[in-house]
Amino acid sequence: MMTTKAGAAAMPTAERTKLQEGRPVQFVAFKVNGHDFAVDIMAVQEIKAWSDVSSLPNMPPYVRGVLNLRGNIVPIFDLRCRFGQGLTEATRLHVVIILLVQGRTIGILVDAVSDILKASSDLLRDLPEQGDGRDGCVCGLLTAGDRMIALLDPARLINQSLTAIAAHQGI
Repeated sequence: MMTTKAGAAAMPTAERTKLQEGRPVQFVAFKVNGHDFAVDIMAVQEIKAWSDVSSLPNMPPYVRGVLNLRGNIVPIFDLRCRFGQGLTEATRLHVVIILLVQGRTIGILVDAVSDILKASSDLLRDLPEQGDGRDGCVCGLLTAGDRMIALLDPARLINQSLTAIAAHQGI
């Protein structure tokens, strides 16, 4: 299994720079439909319990709606649905991770936050070439004990989601 340099190369620039300098990177790990994922902790603005959102017409099913977060309107993406695994039956046990990426604030609906992980380059792996990359949003894998955690690139997630929304609306 390949490690480090190539795995780090697929990561967003800030994380890659830290790893190249030998500094560990912290990630927020979470579960979606029994699968482990993580995002760079620096992109996370807050984690909040699920609450009802305002639906918007003509949106793909994975756009659950918008949330008014202290005067900011935040779109909420259902990651389970975004990854083609069906709509999440959200309960008060689910959480929304609020991310700030490329100057945009979004929320991702996940089943639960599981860990805060600190990783050095020796724990990172490349994606298998045959893998589907979870729609291109996964930038690498992190090993944590016997678990393999898919590292999401929030910028790719936002860009691909916005492109899909525009296509869905016929823009």
